Amino acid sequence: MRARVVPALILALLALFVTAPEARAQVVGGFDFSRAQVSVTGLQVPWGLAFLPDGSALVSERNTGRILRVRPGQTPAAVATVSGVSASGESGLLGIAVSPAYAQDGWVYAYFTSTAGDNRLVRLQLTAPQTQTVVFSGVPSSTFHDGGRIAFGPDGMLYVATGDAGNTANAQNLNSLAGKILRMTPTGGVPADNPIAGSRVWTYGHRNVQGLTWDSQGRMYAAELGQNTRDEINQIVAGANYGWPTCEGTCTNPSFRNPIVTWTTAEASPSGLAWANNTLFVAALRGQRLWTVPLTGAGTPGTPLAEFQSAYGRLRTVAVGPDGWLWVATSNRDGRGTPVAQDDRIVRVPPATTGGDTTPPTAPAGLAASGTTSTGTTLAWTASTDDVGVSGYDVLRAPGASGGAFTQVGTSATTSFAETGLTANTTYRYQVRARDAAGNLSPVSNTATVTTPGGGGPGGCSATATVQTQWGNGYVVQPVTVTNTGTSAINGWTVTFTLPAGHAVTGSWNVALSVIGQTVTARSSGHNGALGPGQSTAFGFHASRPNGDAQTPSGYRCTSS
Repeated sequence: MRARVVPALILALLALFVTAPEARAQVVGGFDFSRAQVSVTGLQVPWGLAFLPDGSALVSERNTGRILRVRPGQTPAAVATVSGVSASGESGLLGIAVSPAYAQDGWVYAYFTSTAGDNRLVRLQLTAPQTQTVVFSGVPSSTFHDGGRIAFGPDGMLYVATGDAGNTANAQNLNSLAGKILRMTPTGGVPADNPIAGSRVWTYGHRNVQGLTWDSQGRMYAAELGQNTRDEINQIVAGANYGWPTCEGTCTNPSFRNPIVTWTTAEASPSGLAWANNTLFVAALRGQRLWTVPLTGAGTPGTPLAEFQSAYGRLRTVAVGPDGWLWVATSNRDGRGTPVAQDDRIVRVPPATTGGDTTPPTAPAGLAASGTTSTGTTLAWTASTDDVGVSGYDVLRAPGASGGAFTQVGTSATTSFAETGLTANTTYRYQVRARDAAGNLSPVSNTATVTTPGGGGPGGCSATATVQTQWGNGYVVQPVTVTNTGTSAINGWTVTFTLPAGHAVTGSWNVALSVIGQTVTARSSGHNGALGPGQSTAFGFHASRPNGDAQTPSGYRCTSS
């Protein structure tokens, strides 16, 4: 009996060792694919991916029309819904981009198929997402071949990839916006240096471009879906003709510019495109893999290698995040995939490190402000801990007492930071996060709210608001405390603040209110306008808002008379 069992056990163990996959680093293009992490789940056909200055990402959902804000390990949160989206087949809410000057202007751009029968571009601000301005419209649309990728180039211009909308003749017709890569100003205008005077057309002869990126030398690349034979990666040159529908893939016609890489449509069907570490990363839909294409300094491609083959299904988008990780979004709920329970997902791939450190620091704690003046404040916090060591801290700031995005305003090697250049009578919120040498980022700290006083002269005042009560479709703000921050008495004061879109003041006390648009002006009454130095008074108001909207007013500013 024993003689039979032991050999069988040995054979089973040998079989295990033979069939077990070999452990390897899988470092490709500067990223360690053996340590990939599923970081976000539960998305519904994510399409576009763009990053905010605080490191979070905005994701557009093709079929729902929603824009979600996502962070690794956290539940996605809807921050906007694009109006008038028509989602059918391959159409719907597609590309998304964040203004290069987001810290100053707050603009987010979205490209979508509209119920008006075209593809169009709008921009909005997350502080008032219901207000959406059409930047550019009139691109032919269809239930397929809508292109859709948008991106800001290193020149600050906005590039828009369009498909031929199912009409192959559009691609060669310079009077049609379909089958093109378009270049425009952030407000939709025609740049003076475009190759065709008065036209937004940058390149033409495209079937269906869904990926745009640039390398460190400013060279532009595009990923394009072929029809039956070849998919393409093209190096984009202003004014060039890429041959569709005469050519699919490489051809011998000197009038057309050939691709630098091609695949069969079964191997790729490329959508998202990113560049990092002299490597192009291509998200493949039908191919269900991430192609990596090494590039020489001259932009010449090497041999493509595939990662994630059938590991996560259809891959729609790839981007390099501000955290230094490679972000890859799946597209398994688009009607052509086989979704699992977690789909759709975002998978993140860490940068390769010699030590293999993937443990983030702990969150900084006890963030507080002191010594606040009309133009500055000093922040301090308790140090984070890390298994290797904290290399520094990022300081993030958001405008107002609520709402508005956090953006990075500085770094510190210690546990304090002196902020300067602030505006008097203004409220700011601060957070801090730690980082280590491997690029791992901690969760953010608690939030510290700072309101700068007046200029410190003979007159001046400040206003600080507290949200006392909230319910589904309304709230009470009380008290709004007004303080004389000057060195002499004031006879009256005025507080201005901004209501989020869709909100309306329904009552107030101890103040005279007037509203123009979303700007509220609150003036002192006869009994509470006179304040000596250091004295305070208060008023309050209640307001209505759309059911489920959690925003509250922001930007309280006080002036004295």
